[in-house]
Amino acid sequence: MSQIDKTQEEYNELVKKHQPSDSKVKNFFSAYLVGGLICLLGQIIIELLVGTGLELTDAASYTGLALILVGAVLTGFGVYDELAQFAGGGTIIPITGFANAIVAPAMEYRQEGYILGLGKQIYSVAGPVITYGILSAFLIGVIKLLLG
Repeated sequence: MSQIDKTQEEYNELVKKHQPSDSKVKNFFSAYLVGGLICLLGQIIIELLVGTGLELTDAASYTGLALILVGAVLTGFGVYDELAQFAGGGTIIPITGFANAIVAPAMEYRQEGYILGLGKQIYSVAGPVITYGILSAFLIGVIKLLLG
């Protein structure tokens, strides 16, 4: 056994020793719990808004805005990252994950300036999603216009 093979073997053992154990069952339940709680919060907001006399479609729009605001504020204070460490995919799927995808790069690059830092990087994660959504909406609108 060469010195390189021995060093590689020692390195692999060291990595295995310090690597956290990954429980798929725990990850599943924590993602399900947190994602479900985010959705429950959204449903509570919808029910409160409908209870004040708003139409369901308007209440759903305001709820989306409220959840985006909550996700953005929690990201700004660093709470959303801690929650994501615990819940994993449970925080990515809801609309709050979209807010996190916009605010997190903004927080990371803000010290590089407003143009080259913040302006350039803020949409690095969500930019393709926004572009696809706008382009799809435009094409569907054109098709609808052409079909009458």
